Amino acid sequence: MTSPENLTVVRAGFIALVDCAVLVAARELGFAQAHGLDLHLTKEVSWANIRDRVNIGQFDVAHMLAGMPIAQSLGINHIKIPTIAPLALGVGGNAITVSHALYQALQDTGRDLSQPLTAARALGQVVAARQAQGQEPLSFGQVFPFSCHNYQLRYWMAAGGVDPERDVRLVVIPPPYMVNSLKAGQVDGFCVGEPWNIQAAAEGVGVILTHTSAFWPSGPEKVLGLQQRWAEAHPQTLKALLQALDEAAQWVDDPDHHAQLAHILAQPAYLDVVESLVLSALEGDLKFHRDGAEWAECEDALWLYAQMVRWGQTPPSAQAEQAVCRTFRPDLLVDVIAPRAAHEASPSPLPLDGITFDATDVTGYIAQLAIKNCSK
Repeated sequence: MTSPENLTVVRAGFIALVDCAVLVAARELGFAQAHGLDLHLTKEVSWANIRDRVNIGQFDVAHMLAGMPIAQSLGINHIKIPTIAPLALGVGGNAITVSHALYQALQDTGRDLSQPLTAARALGQVVAARQAQGQEPLSFGQVFPFSCHNYQLRYWMAAGGVDPERDVRLVVIPPPYMVNSLKAGQVDGFCVGEPWNIQAAAEGVGVILTHTSAFWPSGPEKVLGLQQRWAEAHPQTLKALLQALDEAAQWVDDPDHHAQLAHILAQPAYLDVVESLVLSALEGDLKFHRDGAEWAECEDALWLYAQMVRWGQTPPSAQAEQAVCRTFRPDLLVDVIAPRAAHEASPSPLPLDGITFDATDVTGYIAQLAIKNCSK
């Protein structure tokens, strides 16, 4: 073990979500220290704070939504800063939760709510009925404009015939505030990571309608994000960090460690929630290492980029696609750990809408979509 005075400090920001687990384990269980690193973790409330503190150099690396490095590298609605993601910090863990009132309305349609597509079609019926009666549109929370939650929620709604730009209201709410927003009646539902869906259900505030892993099973949810120039200036530090995180991810994914990990994550410095909720989340659909969960690929990045184009966040271009593929950097992971074992999981979502994503023809894929907003 390296002595404390010889450790290299790495400053990392994170949000209070169960999928910060790899970073927490790397610090708390000594994986970072074993590789010569003093990993400083700082809890933030919002993804905008994470973005800004990475941009100005207060954080060296961060727990990031998978879409954030792409948006940063393209300069969408903010400063253009080349940002990379050499490793995924988690796959799965998101869900769509609705109020009891909305769940009852969905049940009243008679559709099977256990399947994501039929649940989405039930929402379409409820939305149409509300419009016919002149009622206010339903409101749904999501965590950030460039979050998987935003794109998964929109994708799911559109597959059911709901136009998320016109038929409902989507609002940005930091993850820790989702449950209280639902409780206060400020939103009718939300898409967020754990443990906040489980907490809403445990408190009797909402019903988990569908886990997004049911239709997007293997795309990276969170990634390790950092400025490209930091990676170029600190290659050995980054290599050591990736080694430590890989070892931590293996430890985290072992069910025998979940009780210990839940105890750590539940502490005020991290999630500040009831330990049993964290344990439930860890025993759910979250993956950290198995089935290639660490690998963030070009195809994953292009699906996210396609959603950005679909919903009018950025215009399409060949140059942008090239920049997007330079954002996710599995080559840096290959340099650190053994090459990924072959796995069969597809990086693209299951086609709820019947349209299979083709990473070699993003424009053609978008052209097939009936509901989109590409005018901006």
